[in-house]
Amino acid sequence: MTPNRTLMEKADMQVADLISDGGYLQDEQANKFVVDLIKESVVLKMIDVRGLKSHTQLIDKIGIDGRVLRPGTSGHALPEADRVKPTTDQVTLTTKLMKGEIRLNDELLEDNIEGGTFKTTITGMMSEHVALDMDFLAVNGDTASADPFTALFDGMLKLATSHVVNAGGVPLTKAHLKAAIKAMPSQYNRMKAAQRFLTSEDAELDYRDYIADRGTVLGDKYLMDEAPVKYGSRPILPVPVFPDDLGAPSVHTNVLLLDPKMARWGIWRKVRVETDRDITTGEWIMVVTVRAGFQYKEEDAVVKIINVKTQ
Repeated sequence: MTPNRTLMEKADMQVADLISDGGYLQDEQANKFVVDLIKESVVLKMIDVRGLKSHTQLIDKIGIDGRVLRPGTSGHALPEADRVKPTTDQVTLTTKLMKGEIRLNDELLEDNIEGGTFKTTITGMMSEHVALDMDFLAVNGDTASADPFTALFDGMLKLATSHVVNAGGVPLTKAHLKAAIKAMPSQYNRMKAAQRFLTSEDAELDYRDYIADRGTVLGDKYLMDEAPVKYGSRPILPVPVFPDDLGAPSVHTNVLLLDPKMARWGIWRKVRVETDRDITTGEWIMVVTVRAGFQYKEEDAVVKIINVKTQ
């Protein structure tokens, strides 16, 4: 038996061990795929990621408006007019089909098969390839986009519409961050320890320089030590997939103020892996198929700053 044929048979055996039931990963393997995916991402690490049992999910919203307590009388129930009824609603998270292709040449395949790390290598490569794209889509998804991938569904920036602060085409300043906090409904500002400002790397760098220009010890720390920048208790976090080219003349970005756990990214647990071999290039082709989607659990708890100039 030739070494190449032996290699292919070993690969066939391990691929068969990796996938079953028409190519769908087993539950344990699918869960590990999601965990590995989160490890490789920036955005998904912060938001609420769930493995879904179906390709859609209804997210229940429940809230109480106004004051709950009233003057009470011992031994008597509150009058009906003083009783508070929670408001309820639902939003639907719908997953969309996505595919990714990974190619392994014979040499890489042989090294990993002989080393007993084939399945780990495959799932690791899949998560690396998919994580960045999912981060991008979670932030920039826009059904009006001309790019078919970006147009799969609306993401964090597109769906944030209830509370908007306009920076007026200048770099990010404390005044903009203060305005965003004031625009946030007061009931959510009670959770300020969990809130974050998310923006592009350029906008965060401009704000870091703006703070460092004060010429104080704290300003030097921001400049020299790469200390996390904050406004009050809320960190300002750079996100690589945030756009820096919005608007004319393509020098604007956005900032989001939110508790990242208000954002939900759902992945249908039916992750599928299929394989083929290209004998002309000596490569194994592995195609991963996944359905995922995004939705805010409470969009009212998100403030967006628009028209932030980037340099």
